[in-house]
Amino acid sequence: MKEFKILLVEDEKQMSMFIEMELSHEGYKVDVAYDGIDALNKIDNNDYNLILLDLMIPGINGTEVCRRIRQFSSIPIIMLTAKSEVSDKVLGLDAGANDYLTKPFAIEELLARIRVYTRSNDLAKDISDIKVADIVMDRKAHRVLRAGQEIELTKKEYQLLEMLLINKNVVLTREQLIESVWGYDYLGDTNVVDVFIRYLRSKIDEGFNQKLIATVRGVGYVIKGE
Repeated sequence: MKEFKILLVEDEKQMSMFIEMELSHEGYKVDVAYDGIDALNKIDNNDYNLILLDLMIPGINGTEVCRRIRQFSSIPIIMLTAKSEVSDKVLGLDAGANDYLTKPFAIEELLARIRVYTRSNDLAKDISDIKVADIVMDRKAHRVLRAGQEIELTKKEYQLLEMLLINKNVVLTREQLIESVWGYDYLGDTNVVDVFIRYLRSKIDEGFNQKLIATVRGVGYVIKGE
C-alpha cells in the first residue's frame, strides 16, 4: 500500500494510543495531536491524506478546527465524538466534515470507513477504466458498458455507480454514499440513495443473470465482483 498519512486529533490518551496502534498495524502512517492548536500546526507543516478529528478537544474545538481547515483544504475529515445528537452531527458536517462516527465505535467500522478514502484517493489519481465482472466504466469518455452493451446513466447514477465500483466488495452506508455523491451539506432524506439504487439496478442488473448490486440490511450497499 502506498503511504497514506493520517492525522489523529484526540485528547483522550488511551483512546488515541489504541487507535494509533490499530492504524499503524494496518500500515498507515499516523501523527497524533492532542488539542486543536497542535492539530492546526501539524496540518500547516505536513501533508495528510485523512484527518480523524475529535469534536471535544482543548484549545480550539473540533468544529472550529474543521472550519479552519476547509478555508484552505478539501482533505477528507472524519469526526470522532461522544455526542450522538443530530444537531451535533449537522454542526460537524456543516463545518466541513465528510463523515461522522459516534463513540463508542468498533475499530473495524473505523477501518472500513478509512478504506473508502484510501481507495478513493488511489483511484482519483487514475482516470483509467474501472472493471468489475462484466461492467466497464470508461472514465475518460464517461461511458458505462455491461457485457459490451452501453448503459445510459444520469450524472447522479454515474457518480453513485462509480463510488460503488471504486469500493467493490466494501459495504458503503447510505450516509457515505450521500456525502460522496450529493455532498456533505445535503439535508434531504437518506432514502434518496435507495431510490437511485433502484434506478441503477433497473439499468445494470435487469436482464442479466448475475446481479451485481447487493443490499446489506441495516448497513448499506455493495458491488461484489472481481
